[in-house]
Amino acid sequence: MMSKPTGATPSHTDVLIVGAGISGIGAGYHLQKRCKDRSFVILEGRSDLGGTWDLFRYPGIRSDSDMHTLGYRFKPWEGDKAITSGASIQAYVRQTATEYGIDRHIRFNHQVSDAAFATDTALWTVTATKTDTGETVIYTCNFLFMCSGYYSYQGGHEPTFPGSESFDGPIVHPQKWPEDLDYSGKNVVVIGSGATAVTMVPVLAADAKHVTMLQRSPSYMTARPSVDRWAQRLRRFLPAKVAYAITRQININRIDRVYRLTRSSPQKIRKVLLSLVRKELGPDFDVDTHFTPTYDPWDQRLCLVPDGDLFQALRSGDASMATDQIDTFTKTGIRLHSGDHLDADIIVTATGLKLVTLGEMSFSVDGNPVDFAKTWTYKGIAYSDVPNLASTFGYINASWTLRVDITCDYVCRVLNHMRSTGNNICVPRLRPEDLDMPKRPWIDDFSAGYMQRMMPLLPKQGDREPWRNTQNYLEEKKKFRKQPVDDGVMHFERV
Repeated sequence: MMSKPTGATPSHTDVLIVGAGISGIGAGYHLQKRCKDRSFVILEGRSDLGGTWDLFRYPGIRSDSDMHTLGYRFKPWEGDKAITSGASIQAYVRQTATEYGIDRHIRFNHQVSDAAFATDTALWTVTATKTDTGETVIYTCNFLFMCSGYYSYQGGHEPTFPGSESFDGPIVHPQKWPEDLDYSGKNVVVIGSGATAVTMVPVLAADAKHVTMLQRSPSYMTARPSVDRWAQRLRRFLPAKVAYAITRQININRIDRVYRLTRSSPQKIRKVLLSLVRKELGPDFDVDTHFTPTYDPWDQRLCLVPDGDLFQALRSGDASMATDQIDTFTKTGIRLHSGDHLDADIIVTATGLKLVTLGEMSFSVDGNPVDFAKTWTYKGIAYSDVPNLASTFGYINASWTLRVDITCDYVCRVLNHMRSTGNNICVPRLRPEDLDMPKRPWIDDFSAGYMQRMMPLLPKQGDREPWRNTQNYLEEKKKFRKQPVDDGVMHFERV
């Protein structure tokens, strides 16, 4: 067990939550509702809550999931737009924290660095640094609930581009967007084809001289109204919670149905998606080059275009697409492999996230460092041979918060089972019949670069329950809520 720094007096809580983003606030709600006799504290490294929605400040930052599924199950989304801005989402998370008193449990500017579990005491010892004072603080807890997301807050994925040092203008990654960056009347090149680029381009194009979206390969895109008309109609006749629940279920079923079709009939869905893009852009636009991926739909996340804003920017001429590879940056822009040159005053590298395992922290159990790449995922929530620990990791094919809600359901069931049986340790262990399981990646059938770069560092999943990470909400919803927690794999012990 790690030694505590001189002068640091440990504080104890039953459950320690790391992260005050959409996951951590959700975890706080479920704990105080379903585990009322347990104390909890939320440690947040930043000076405000919101996580992703506090960190990202680039133009147009918004959700790419509808708020009836990205919102909490227990807290109706009442905004006009279902596809909404980052500021609106943060306000919703803040309102939730205040309304339910969760904000009283948050300790801001507490950057967690280490967590060590000792079997003889059945406690985690967690070390954090107060970023505003430099002071070291220590917490002990019976259960550690990681709600810190899956990407680094220190910076995104930034490839090295040849000649970048010769470019005269600013090179900006969206994760570190300067508040004073003036792009009005400028030529802007946005490198990337994912959700961030799709979000930024139409917003930048409204004020810039011209915006070019430069992509190495296309992504699937689909337009959708930012306002959910069905939700608005239901609100007129039904109580807010009822209207929200119905809309949420309709959208969950629709998302599931579409995803299943992409798996069973990929060519059919591919044809539908491309025909919709052609309808948006007209017969003269080169959809084959710029909007036709080489992979099947949902092998990577589908990019949402609310109200068709990107397509409008392309039709107007305020924005354009370039599908090519970068030869080199130049003093005045980017030269492509084709020989074309893109003039730029500003280059935005929307090149993705840098994924991390459990909050860029170090973990140990009885003095032995935990290498999560050598563990097996238990239901996508816990890790083989790592006691009293759970983490939230949302869906890649649906809204993040759907999984937060059911993960919290499961964690509360485990905590209540431990209390009722008098146990103080829960740990998933492989059964003899599991020892020869083939190792499968944390997430199957998802080729996105940001995920593939991190996959070797993530836990493995097996070919049988409960060592699978299925990414199937409707299936997991039933299992997490109803299957016995004492299943012969999750071991409950008393020390």
